[in-house]
Amino acid sequence: MPPSDIPEIRVGLAGFGPAGSFFHAPLIAATPGLRLAAVVTRDPGRAERVRAEHPGADVVPAADDLWDRCDLVVVATPNRTHVPLATEALKAGLPVVVDKPLAGAAAEARDLVRLARDRGLMLTVFQNRRWDGDFLTLRRLLPELGEVHRFESRFERWRPVPKGGWRESGGPEEVGGTLFDLGSHLVDQALRLFGPVSQVYAETDVRRAGVRNDDDAFVALTHRSGTRSHLWMSAVAANLGPRFRVLGSRASYVKWGLDPQEERLRAGERPEAADFGQGAGRGTGQGTDQGTGPGAGTGWGAEPSERWGTFGVEGDARRVPTEPGAYQRFYEGVVACLRDGAPPPVEPDDAAATIAVLEAAVLSAARGQVVTLPEREE
Repeated sequence: MPPSDIPEIRVGLAGFGPAGSFFHAPLIAATPGLRLAAVVTRDPGRAERVRAEHPGADVVPAADDLWDRCDLVVVATPNRTHVPLATEALKAGLPVVVDKPLAGAAAEARDLVRLARDRGLMLTVFQNRRWDGDFLTLRRLLPELGEVHRFESRFERWRPVPKGGWRESGGPEEVGGTLFDLGSHLVDQALRLFGPVSQVYAETDVRRAGVRNDDDAFVALTHRSGTRSHLWMSAVAANLGPRFRVLGSRASYVKWGLDPQEERLRAGERPEAADFGQGAGRGTGQGTDQGTGPGAGTGWGAEPSERWGTFGVEGDARRVPTEPGAYQRFYEGVVACLRDGAPPPVEPDDAAATIAVLEAAVLSAARGQVVTLPEREE
């Protein structure tokens, strides 16, 4: 790992598709202490985009061209390549960020976590939606909800015409489909809120012609805490449901609409310098994905008031301000981990637990049965 007196951590980015170009590269470029040093892509058009948008970065044809050019590797390639590329980087002695999902199988994920631990290297996973404004708001409101009986969470889209590409048409070996794509976020959030899962039930379907991976899925989780999570993910939702509907013993929280950060990143916007350092507990491992109260931060990630959710009970509910979303905290946490020895922004064991739930969901959907998870994974 780079010593603390090195002014910048050189980052090598493997992949410049949507994940690399819209999420990782802009956030890396905006984060104090990081410098995008090299990008892997063989696509001429993407190479030109790298040179135009990140003129200080080298464009290289293969991941192993990164090892001598960087202090940190970010894997933002197709899902099936996450484990082999992360393994190569760790064996080369480099800390690694992996885009979600970490792996296609829980055993692969746990092997990768063990390798990083054995090598004494940081391994973390880009579960950026831990820093969605609505999720930060829900975490702030949890104590006021009482005992949460049911957590409903949706990530739905209306895409009746397939876009093509490996996520939709590549088959199960590509680790694509809505379950591993959108479900990685929803399961991670549910585990973060309500803890380990004892039982998993799932339904997955392929609704559109020419698509091989699931494009419509439902997952029901029974948490050991007693909460039930109902998660929907779909590319064929002609009428979108609420993003969150959380029912507690004292109150509920209902929120419609997606966090605006992805839209802003795709439009070419980036967090400004003033948006950094806003996270509570930065560098301590405590509260690194918590909000700091309504109105925290500056303009980045702020949501207009007409999109705020409601908190309360039937006949007595009030609008509550949405916490500003803060994807910049992920890479800020990476810097704190590498420089100061803070915990990684997402613990790799958490990511492996998410994969175990997704793997159980695949099995449940295939069998049409509830799958029971062991209390402790080996």
